Amino acid sequence: MTKQHDRQTTRNLRRAWIISIGTELALGQSVDTNAAWLARQLADLGIRGERHLTVADDLPAIRDVLRQAADECDLIIVTGGLGPTADDLTRQALAEAAGVELETDAASMEQIRAFFENRRLQFSEQNKVQALIPKTGGAIENTSGTAPGIFIALNGTPCYALPGVPFEMKKMFTRDVLPNLQAAAERVMRMRRLNCFGVGESDIGAKLRDLMEPGRNPGVGTTAERGVIGVRINATAATAKAADALLDETETTVCSRLGKIVFGRETDTLASVVGEQLTARGETLSTAESCTGGLIAKMLTDTPGSSAYFVGGAVTYANELKQQLLDVSAETLARFGAVSESVAYAMAEGARERFGTTYAIAVTGIAGPEGGTTDKPVGLVFLGLATPTGTTVREIRFGSNAPREVIRARAAHTALNLLRLELVE
Repeated sequence: MTKQHDRQTTRNLRRAWIISIGTELALGQSVDTNAAWLARQLADLGIRGERHLTVADDLPAIRDVLRQAADECDLIIVTGGLGPTADDLTRQALAEAAGVELETDAASMEQIRAFFENRRLQFSEQNKVQALIPKTGGAIENTSGTAPGIFIALNGTPCYALPGVPFEMKKMFTRDVLPNLQAAAERVMRMRRLNCFGVGESDIGAKLRDLMEPGRNPGVGTTAERGVIGVRINATAATAKAADALLDETETTVCSRLGKIVFGRETDTLASVVGEQLTARGETLSTAESCTGGLIAKMLTDTPGSSAYFVGGAVTYANELKQQLLDVSAETLARFGAVSESVAYAMAEGARERFGTTYAIAVTGIAGPEGGTTDKPVGLVFLGLATPTGTTVREIRFGSNAPREVIRARAAHTALNLLRLELVE
């Protein structure tokens, strides 16, 4: 790293632009995971990711975005476009944005040659382009690949350009960029996520309206995915201890207002939380699935150690298997139909009896897009829960316009949540 690098990053850093370069990203052919990772690292330093931009491999477009960023933010992080091919244009765009020429960095050239020699690979003349660095910039060593990173000040704004290969980028950021940002950061941001299920995002928003007002610290926001609502709390303070104290206070308020709707934190899932509860109680679970096709069993077994409480399950799409494996009577199927309260009840009881478990979850429904009728539309699902004290069934209508995968996922989550609520009673 250069002395210029150390001097330029002493400015206050509060707002960052993260710029991802690549036509494959702009066209949706590849998923950009770098921006999310970088945003989280910056947030821990109290640096807000103000914009995430994706730019195709187009020299004028990249140059213009860099110039705009230099005028409007405190820090620029760029990933991608540092390779050896003709469509790798980041280094040239940086030079044009700074109004300087590209020069060969001798140390980078030697490192690139050594990379090939150590692996007994043929050094290509084309790779020499990767040693070109803008005249007023500096190289960031890449010990895992051939593309060095670049540091340069654009109109006084520090800009770091790193390779798009995730493991190279993360290593270089952590080793060479992060320490300089830590020295320049004024404040610390801490983040926490509470996971909720059982009501809609708007209902949660109404309960937390005052906590979600713009400009509040900690800031509170919500996200929704397949019925699971995440409540995000972001606290900024001078120290990590002070930020954590703000998080704790706001989390207490959120939990008191939402009650049992909150089922976990961070990466907790309904399946993992149910598993923890069953393990603590020394109890077991089995499943009987029709329209979800084994999705509940998959969610349960995604958690390591699930064999301690999940015995197994039956996927019984055909009525014949509902009879053979779960003891659902032919009379019940003929009278009420496979998608009915009575069949869900019989499936749950049959699974609990056959598998010898403490609890059993059953699901039957119409996931669509075909198969619905006026009386039984697409999205109609019956969920059965068999317990030591009795069996209950819940009817849910997820909407006839919901995609098949959404109906299945929401049915699975709702079934697990029914058991979760039973276990916390």
